[in-house]
Amino acid sequence: MALKTIDHTAKQVVLTVQEYSLFAWRAFLNLFRPPIYWPEFLIQSDVIGVGSTLIVCLAGFFTGCVLALQSGATLAQFGATAVTGRFVSMSMIRELGPVLTGIMVSGRNASSMASELGSMVVTEQIDAMRALGVDPLRKLVTPRIFACISMLFFLTIVADALGIVGGAAVTVFMSHLNGTQYFSMAWEYLRYPDIIQGLVKPLFFGYIIASVGCFYGMKTTGGTEGVGRSTISAVVNSSVLIIFVDFLISQVMIEIFAR
Repeated sequence: MALKTIDHTAKQVVLTVQEYSLFAWRAFLNLFRPPIYWPEFLIQSDVIGVGSTLIVCLAGFFTGCVLALQSGATLAQFGATAVTGRFVSMSMIRELGPVLTGIMVSGRNASSMASELGSMVVTEQIDAMRALGVDPLRKLVTPRIFACISMLFFLTIVADALGIVGGAAVTVFMSHLNGTQYFSMAWEYLRYPDIIQGLVKPLFFGYIIASVGCFYGMKTTGGTEGVGRSTISAVVNSSVLIIFVDFLISQVMIEIFAR
């Protein structure tokens, strides 16, 4: 009995990976082929970008605060509190900014995409679109992926900036260090490879969030309970995939810029 359960689970995992790979590949190709539904793109950009701005700003700011607080206490033991700005800026731009923004947007938007598309599947709106000769993948999925990639790129920049500002606030008002020195160190030791690494990751993360959310929404079954399951699966799997892809990209970037 246990072997049958393991065998069934393994087959389901392999089948899901295969279905998602084909789905993601078709969605990726649609990004470069007309028609592109610009009204849907603008609507989704507003939902994803503007709607996620507040939570991203708060997450970025307080992450920078925590980084400055923890690093300042540790660096003080070695008399190196002057490099707090360097530590905060590099940590935010290279790693924490993109990853935290991706996870915040995933929790908010991957779930909404899965629930919205899942509800359309359950109420047979997707079948009605196919009957009218409209490709649901191109009409519903592609604009969401395009908007998520675009907006996550700019949201990451906002999170990075506010993270550095949050670190400066802790450094100046709580640690009573020099703010000019903080920003000088944050800027002086920043290199183009750090910026490139921090801005490449959101492109992949945005694609993961939208494609996973839409994938689970489009394969929803089982009525309203199925919508709930799809929402949970979208958030969990997109978050895990973001962390995994972050590891891969970091490894590739280190290999490229170490030469």
